[in-house]
Amino acid sequence: MQAAGIVCYNKFEYFSYNRTYNRKKQNMNPILTIAGSDCSGGAGIQADLKTILAHGAYGMSVITALTAQNTKGVYAVEPVGPEMIRAQLDAVFTDIVPRAVKIGMIADADSVHVIGDCLRAYGAENLVIDPVMIATSGKRLMEEKALAAAQERLYPLATLLTPNIPEAERLSHTAIEDSTSMRRAAEKIFEKFGCAVLCKGGHLPDAADDLLYDGRQFYLMRSERINNPNTHGTGCTLSSAIACELARKKTLPDAVRSAKEYLTRVIAAGLDLGEGSGPLHHGCVNLF
Repeated sequence: MQAAGIVCYNKFEYFSYNRTYNRKKQNMNPILTIAGSDCSGGAGIQADLKTILAHGAYGMSVITALTAQNTKGVYAVEPVGPEMIRAQLDAVFTDIVPRAVKIGMIADADSVHVIGDCLRAYGAENLVIDPVMIATSGKRLMEEKALAAAQERLYPLATLLTPNIPEAERLSHTAIEDSTSMRRAAEKIFEKFGCAVLCKGGHLPDAADDLLYDGRQFYLMRSERINNPNTHGTGCTLSSAIACELARKKTLPDAVRSAKEYLTRVIAAGLDLGEGSGPLHHGCVNLF
């Protein structure tokens, strides 16, 4: 006797159904994230993949480092090594070619060189780089030599750089205190690397407004500041969301606007997990 509400297939019907289903072409944009792994799931590769799935895209990952971290801080960082990074990149690009690439944490200079060389060789498109340097807790995530290598070999390949205020100050050698100095920093970063830049204003005291500069025009991206201490992984989430929107062939300003709207919603949804700055609720929005 069959229970109410349960559909039963015999063995032949089940496998016949699966064969029919598997023949259908699924329209999902493949998105690659190149970043470190966060064992607590709030940032890094884990936040990226959750964001990519929420956008109805197919997530792939190249892990650059293992981190021991949680909502309270980063306790250890172990780089994966350049040869393993190269092997991962080759495996991805020779099979499922990504329509957009997000880059986050890269710990050492050798890994930067490998990533830059591979992305150049494979002609990667829609490259969004979050220039992660130091964790919110103060832990350094990128060696000085790696930063120098990234500025020479990697950042010039970007479609968009997404530095926060401290990172933008470092890249532009400009103190940022207000919207005027943020514009000046964005111009310097564009002149230095030849790519668009999104200066994230979350570290400024008054608003959470971001500034996009594409070399021709400034776009002020306004958003409300949400009173929620659980903001672990916001930078990872935003850059991944932008990559997903670019893969949908949106213009850069529209991609950033859509990504910021998503970020605002997943911060506002609020997850109460952990004893420190908790994670975002990536799954509260489905953008299929």
